[in-house]
Amino acid sequence: QLQLVESGGGLVQPGGSLRLSCTVSGFTLDYYAITWFRQAPGKEREGVSCISPRGYYRTRYIESVKGRFTISSDNAKNTVYLQMNSLKPEDTAVYYCAAVRSYFCELSGSFDYWGQGTQVTVSS
Repeated sequence: QLQLVESGGGLVQPGGSLRLSCTVSGFTLDYYAITWFRQAPGKEREGVSCISPRGYYRTRYIESVKGRFTISSDNAKNTVYLQMNSLKPEDTAVYYCAAVRSYFCELSGSFDYWGQGTQVTVSS
């Protein structure tokens, strides 16, 4: 069964950190690019960061998270991580990971599989 499962969300104070995980099953990260999206209430979903498969290593970030978020992958664990530091209230959203069979990652477009999302709330 092809599946993506996000974890690691929660409530954190401004300036704090969280690490999100996206664990995939039923397919390998060797051939799939992974993108993290987020959607805040009343706002459109936006691509936050993405990572290409190993060997075509490339990462991308939206401007608002550059220098604060870091995406990485552990192919042995079939998991992609999103380390989020210096969190701000405007980072509050449901975070989703999505997979597309491609050697190059993008922050938008069509995706083959989606996870169910994990809530991140940044508040004092």
